[in-house]
This record gives sequence, C-alpha cells and structure tokens, in this order.
Amino acid sequence: MNVKDIKNAYKRYARVYDILFGVVLRPGRKQTARALEIQPGGRILEVGVGTGLSLAHYPADAKVTGIDISREMLLKARQRVAREGLGQVEVLLEMDAENMRFASASFDRVVAMYVVSVVPNPARLITEMRRVCRPAGEIFIVNHFRSRNPVLRFTEQLLSPLSRLAGFRTDLDLEHFLRVTGLEVIEVRRTNLFGYWRLLRCRNASKPTPLATPAAESCAETSPV
Repeated sequence: MNVKDIKNAYKRYARVYDILFGVVLRPGRKQTARALEIQPGGRILEVGVGTGLSLAHYPADAKVTGIDISREMLLKARQRVAREGLGQVEVLLEMDAENMRFASASFDRVVAMYVVSVVPNPARLITEMRRVCRPAGEIFIVNHFRSRNPVLRFTEQLLSPLSRLAGFRTDLDLEHFLRVTGLEVIEVRRTNLFGYWRLLRCRNASKPTPLATPAAESCAETSPV
C-alpha cells in the first residue's frame, strides 16, 4: 500500500463508490454521527471524507472540515454539499491524512470512517489525528478488522495480496492496531452488516496508553449493532 496505489484505486472508485458502499456502510456512518455528542459550534474533522456520504449525518450546528487524498472523490463530495445545502460543512480539502496541515488541537472531534485499513501507515495516521484533536477531545474510528472466525480469517489472509488493487487491507488486526497506536479506547461497538465492522470511541489522552484493556475487547465481541 502506498499513496500512488491509493489514489489510483479511488480514482477508479469515484464514479461507483456510492453504489458499492453507500447503503451497506451507512449504519456505521449514522451511528458515529450520533455518538459524537458535540456541542453547538463544535469543530469536527473527518479524515478520508470520500464522496461525502457521511456529511448529511453531522449536526446542523456543528462546523465540519473534511479531507481526502483523492481529488476525484472530493469532487463528488463538493457536489453533494452544494446539492444538499449542507451548511455545517465549512471546507473540503485535498490533503494527506498522515501529514495534515492543521495546527495542533484544532478540532473537538476527529473521525476516520473506513480509512485506517486504507492508509500506508495506520500508526502515523493516528499520531496525526491525535495531534489535531484537542486534549480530552475524542477520536472515532470505524473499520473492518481481521475476524476471529477461523474461516473468515483465512479468507481475509488469502485476499491480502490484492490490497494494492483493491485500495484497502483485508487483514488489519485490532489488537496489534491498538498496541502500536496506544489509543485510549473508551467504547467499542459492532456496526454494519452482521456486525462485521467496529466503531471505536477513543479519548485523546495526553499520553498514549500501551494497549486497550481486555474489557474493551470483550465489549467489541458482545456489543450489539
């Protein structure tokens, strides 16, 4: 996975992304927006905003910034904002999420939906998300992580070599991801079809924690969609 592969993949996806991933991933988008619990005027950053499928779900009195590395996907998002009159969206910018141009502590909430398995370096992405999120703010991540089901896990591993073509990893491991990022996870929920994806709610702690607690992982396995 590298930036060139990602741009090429999402250039191909841009025209059909809403058809392929709009309905099936909508519950995760709506669930995340409801979980933000942000005050009026609060600033939200969505990393990897894509075609803007999530933008209408954010509170009308919030201030939303979206970034994406794909120019073609952003064009669709800007058209959506204009077409639907989404006044909560302040700006949509072409930007590498691993090297953001925002000042530190710029946002109250930072959101990455279906992104951490796309970027070349997930740990670097999280470092940047934490930097631009205010202290004690919250970070929300929605993503597919490697299944614990042996059959699904084997299938995901078989598909892994196709990551460059598909534009995303199929075998990102949750425990490893939490260990290397040091995220302070305060809630984990299953979401989307069959609960195959997870929504992580994280506190932007002043210092990274070494690993999510067993209780948090247990929650990931038992929480309802």
